[in-house]
Amino acid sequence: MKKGIAILVIFGVFALSYLGQQAFDGAVRDSAAYPEAGYQRIISLAPSVTEILFALDLGDRVQGVTQYCLYPPEAALKPKVGAHFDTNYEAILNLNPDLIVLLPVSTDAQLRFDELGLRTLVADHRTLDGILESITAVATAFHVPDRADAILADLHRRMDVIRTKTAGLDRPTVLISAGRSKGTGKLEEVYAAGRGQWYDDVITMAGGRNVLTEEGIPFPSLTGEGLVRLNPDVIVEMAQEHEAIGITVESIIGDWNVLPEIVAVQNKRIYVIAKDYSTIPGPRFVNIVEDLARVLHPEVDWGSS
Repeated sequence: MKKGIAILVIFGVFALSYLGQQAFDGAVRDSAAYPEAGYQRIISLAPSVTEILFALDLGDRVQGVTQYCLYPPEAALKPKVGAHFDTNYEAILNLNPDLIVLLPVSTDAQLRFDELGLRTLVADHRTLDGILESITAVATAFHVPDRADAILADLHRRMDVIRTKTAGLDRPTVLISAGRSKGTGKLEEVYAAGRGQWYDDVITMAGGRNVLTEEGIPFPSLTGEGLVRLNPDVIVEMAQEHEAIGITVESIIGDWNVLPEIVAVQNKRIYVIAKDYSTIPGPRFVNIVEDLARVLHPEVDWGSS
């Protein structure tokens, strides 16, 4: 049960965005021009999309969200339209949306919306650049570019602080464990953050190097032998769900004791980031970068930055 919940959280909330191959062009399909007053009845089909909409102060226009859309708290009160792999089309139709914002997932949902004559906006959150671009694209669709400019200015300011403070420092190799069965005293199916996706970008921006170097698989499943071979300097567990499944941070870290050959285990450089934003590639991604930078570079005086 624990394993099932953990995998569901990880791959139901954000990893699915890597399954689709649809290109992100920032445009609303089947719409020659955006309505003058902007769209008024929005459905969000991803937590990261929901966070962008609320960050742009468009929450009052959001009519429905997925069951995983929990932030901000007001979002959790919105009508639910299913989950990523179980979209409730009837519920969506009943909410009479004029725009559905979704990730580049499998084409089934997009094709269904096309058949129903519903307009969609695809927001690609597979990379940090994609997240930043989608903030602008969503703001453009709603004629609120100034709001996007303010958000982006703050994000870039915070990113610049991190880049400046980590410039010239040694960059440790980092393994991000994005999903596994935790608190069992052993390691099984460790899904690690691979190259070419947003966690990879987070590692680089925080002053580290992704220990995974091969392209092609966003979240490869690693065995104990593979983990030993990689031998990361630092291991970071993304464990947003740990309290819900009744396990402790200590037990999550303790699982790694079965691999004493790894440098990160020897040096006690295993960390757990258990924040509600740790698995959401939305506008709060910079919080994860800051958290990781502090972990990777404790020698830096981070102050209140």
